[in-house]
Amino acid sequence: MKKFLSRFFPLIPAAIIILSTMFSHSCANTTQAPTGGLKDTIPPTIVKVSPKPGTVKVPVSGTEVIFTFNEYVTVKDPKGIYLSPPQVKPPKFKIKGKSVVVYFEEDLLPDMTYTVDLTGAIADNNEGNLFPGYTTWFSTGEVSDSMYITGSVYDCNNLMPVKGATVMLYKDHADSAVFLKRPVAAVKTDDWGFFSLRNIKDTLYRAYAVVDANNNNMYDPDEDRIAFLDTLIKPFHVVDEDVSELKKYDMKDTVACLARKSDIDLVVFREKPSKQFLNNKKRLSDRSAYITFMAPEARIDSLWFKGFPSDKVISEFNIQQDSLLLWINDASPMPDTLHLFVNYWKTDSLGVLSPVTEDYKLIDENKPKGRQQRKKVEHADTVCAITLKAAPETFEQDGIIMEFTDPPFLGDFDTLLFKSINPKQVEQEEHFRIERDSLNIRRYRITPEVQIMQGYEYVFKVPQRSFRDINGFWNDSTQVKVSLPNGENLSSFTLDVTNVDRKYIIEMLDEKKSKVLREFIIDSDRSLLFPYLQAGKYCIRITEDANRNGIVDTGILLRHRQPEKVRFLRTNDSDTFDIPERSEITQSLNLMEFMGKMKEE
Repeated sequence: MKKFLSRFFPLIPAAIIILSTMFSHSCANTTQAPTGGLKDTIPPTIVKVSPKPGTVKVPVSGTEVIFTFNEYVTVKDPKGIYLSPPQVKPPKFKIKGKSVVVYFEEDLLPDMTYTVDLTGAIADNNEGNLFPGYTTWFSTGEVSDSMYITGSVYDCNNLMPVKGATVMLYKDHADSAVFLKRPVAAVKTDDWGFFSLRNIKDTLYRAYAVVDANNNNMYDPDEDRIAFLDTLIKPFHVVDEDVSELKKYDMKDTVACLARKSDIDLVVFREKPSKQFLNNKKRLSDRSAYITFMAPEARIDSLWFKGFPSDKVISEFNIQQDSLLLWINDASPMPDTLHLFVNYWKTDSLGVLSPVTEDYKLIDENKPKGRQQRKKVEHADTVCAITLKAAPETFEQDGIIMEFTDPPFLGDFDTLLFKSINPKQVEQEEHFRIERDSLNIRRYRITPEVQIMQGYEYVFKVPQRSFRDINGFWNDSTQVKVSLPNGENLSSFTLDVTNVDRKYIIEMLDEKKSKVLREFIIDSDRSLLFPYLQAGKYCIRITEDANRNGIVDTGILLRHRQPEKVRFLRTNDSDTFDIPERSEITQSLNLMEFMGKMKEE
C-alpha cells in the first residue's frame, strides 16, 4: 500500500490543478455566456479586379472577370450580375476563395466596350452584409467608350420609382428594334428607379425601359411594361469615377440617393394587347353570361343565342369594350346549355384583323339538378337583387347608387321614397332625381334635390315588388340610411383650379396612393372641395384626360403615344401633404402653368 501511494502521489497535485481549472471554467459559464466579439456590420470591399478596369484588346473567347474581395463572399442574387450589352444567356459565376469569377457562355462581340455590374448581387459569407455594388468595364477593341447617361424610371399610374427595370439603348432607330434585338447598352434600375448607363459610345440612341418579365432583354408586349423617350438622345457626359451619379450607394442613404441628377425620365406603362380574340366566356346564371376579349375596343358585327331572337338579347359593354355582359330577356324556360354565336373581328395568323364567326357552349353549372338539389334553393335565389350604396363622405357629391344584379324588366320608379329626418326626429319626404348610368344599364344614381344638412339622417327606400327583373323575380323591400360625417376634429381641403385648358381627372388619395377618396372630372375653372378629412397625410393626383373618356389611357409604342400624363401636386418637395385637425386649407393651382412646368422638368 505504501508503495502504491508513493508511486502515484506525485500525480495527485497535478490532478487537483486540472480539476480545479475545469470546475472554475464550469462555474464561469453558469454566470456569464462567452462572447464572440462585436457583430460584423461592415460590407465586403473589392481589393482587386482582373482584367483591370479600362483594359482594351480583351479576347472575345474564354474571358473571365475576377472580383477579389477582402473577405469570403457569396452571390446572393445571380440576376444582380449584369453584362452590358447583354447576351442571350446571362453571365455565369463561380466562387474561388475570396473571389467571384464571372464568365460567359457566348463569345463577346469584337470592338465592343462591355460593363459588368454587381449591384445587389454580393454579400459577405458570415453576416450577409450586402455589397453596395461595383461596375467595371473593358473593351474587345482598341479603345474603351467613355460617355454616360443617367436617368430615372417611374410608374405611369403613381409616379413611384420602378426598381429592377431594364434601361436599354439602341443605335438602330427602327421601331421594331426593341421587339427583335438586344440593346447595345443596358443597365438595371436601383431601389430609387435610378440608373447610369456608362462607358457607351458618343452617338445617337433610342432609349427604352422595360420591366422585363422573362429577363430576355427584349420587349414582349404581352408580358412586359415599357417606357420610351420621345426623341433620340446623345450622351454629353464623360465618365469620371468621382461623379456622384456613377457611385454606388447604400439604398437606405436617402439624402445621397435623391441628390443624384437624371438626364432623362422614363415612365413605364402596360400597352393594350395587340392581338384580338375572344379569350373567356362563362354562364353566370339561368339567363346571363359574359364574354371577354384579349384586347380592348372589340368589334362585334353580330351575336345571337340559338333558339332566341336577337331582340331578346340584352348586352352591356364595359368602358374599355373588352368585356361584354349578356342577358336573355325571355320568360320561357332556359336550356341547360346555351349556344352562343359571335361574329367579330379576330387577329389571324398574319396579325391581320378579319371577321370570323365562333360558337360557344355555355353550360349552367349552378342550375339545381334532381329533387334533392331543388330543395336547397334559397330565397335570395328567387328575388330581384338590388344593392343600395351611399358613403357619408361623398353623399353630397355622389348621392345614392342603386344597382340591379340583372336588368329590370318592369319597374315603378314612382314607388321609390326619399326622406329626411331632422335632429328632432321629424320626418320629411324629399324630392330627388334618378338617372341611369350611361355605361351600366343596371345602375342608377339618385340625387337629392334638397340641401343636405349636418345632423340630419337621410333614408332611401325601395318598397317590395317595385321592380321585376328578366328572370321574372320581384324585389324585396330594401333601404339605405346615410348622414354626413360629424366630428369636431374633421378638416377640409379646397383646391381652387384656374387656367383649365382641357379635361382633367383630379383625385384625392390616401398617403399610400392605394385608395381614391374623392374624384372630380373637370374641363373648366372650378373650386373643388374635399371635406370631412381626418388628420393625416394625403395627395392630389392630376391626370390629363386627352381623349375626354374619363379614364387614364395607356400608351402605344408603335404610335409613339405616351400614356396620359399623371402628376401629383407637390408641396415642400413631397407629393404628400399634411392635413391637421380642425383646419380649413385652401390651395390655388394654375393648372396650365403647373402641367407646363412638369413637362419642362
